[in-house]
Amino acid sequence: MVAMDVFNNSAFSAISMTAAVNKIGYAPNLLRSMPGLFVPKPVRTHDVFIEERSRSPALIQTTPLGAPPKEKGGDPRTARSFRTCRLAQSSTIHAHEIQGIRAFGSETELKQVMVEVADRQSVMRTDVELTWEHMMLGAVQGLVVDADGTELYDWADIFDQAIPAAIDFDLDNASPEAGAIRIACNELRRGVAVSLKGLGGNAVRIKAVVGDAFYDKLTNHPEIRETYLNQQEARALRDGSDGDIWDSFSYAKIEFLNYRGTDDGSTVAVPDDEAKFFPVGAGIFQIAYGCAETFDFVNTLGRESYSWLIADRDRNAWVKPELYSYPLPVCTMPSALRKGVVGA
Repeated sequence: MVAMDVFNNSAFSAISMTAAVNKIGYAPNLLRSMPGLFVPKPVRTHDVFIEERSRSPALIQTTPLGAPPKEKGGDPRTARSFRTCRLAQSSTIHAHEIQGIRAFGSETELKQVMVEVADRQSVMRTDVELTWEHMMLGAVQGLVVDADGTELYDWADIFDQAIPAAIDFDLDNASPEAGAIRIACNELRRGVAVSLKGLGGNAVRIKAVVGDAFYDKLTNHPEIRETYLNQQEARALRDGSDGDIWDSFSYAKIEFLNYRGTDDGSTVAVPDDEAKFFPVGAGIFQIAYGCAETFDFVNTLGRESYSWLIADRDRNAWVKPELYSYPLPVCTMPSALRKGVVGA
């Protein structure tokens, strides 16, 4: 029968468990894995300062020869402090749950117990990754909310910026105007470029995570089908023979990604008839990771997640793997975000 003192092995130290949990499994992570979207910013504290400054160009009034030049004022800056969010979860392993493990040797016993702990870590890690994706999906819309829908960070309100009204793609129109989709895309791209005030320069790309109904109507729109008719992608648009229903395609220099959220269609999801547009490569999205609240990691740069083991010191009846993360997903330019709808 397994001995509870096996958990005193160095394999269950906070350092070892944190290293292990950062290698575990997959959860929905389209936004987190998108190159150039969220810039990671590990920090040594739980408070993050965000500096805001205005560098909009201005016309220079002409002056007579010999007159003093117009004095350029300093660059006004505003610094705000924000606290990282705390995600914490645990899973209790009771002694009776592992009592069937036969201790043929300490090494065998240790390995089997480590498997049980790793299984619990994996489940918790999946939940944390889903929460990261949920927060990032909120950030690319300018509003980060908690699991229960409570507002955490309204970046548009914080930075006093307005997100423009939704763009009507008129996808329900049985007789659409020629080139209507391209016109809408061009309008959107111009608006985003103006809102970015030069951030990212020519490296900026625009992507959209798209609900199922919006994606299906867009890919079946006459304008899109005619555009792709003589291209290699035509077969995929015609009959879906590429085999991936959560696919993506580019049109008018915008990449549309049919977003696959959670199976319930609501926990982490894009509404069926909407598209969420955001710039990639402009550096307006960052995610800070705060350090853990234990002496093992004090004053160290934050990591994505941390894990350690809590033992029942009184009765020696259970151990509890715990998983923590301290993220802060930020959108510094919410005025560059856009929403598209199927129709008015």
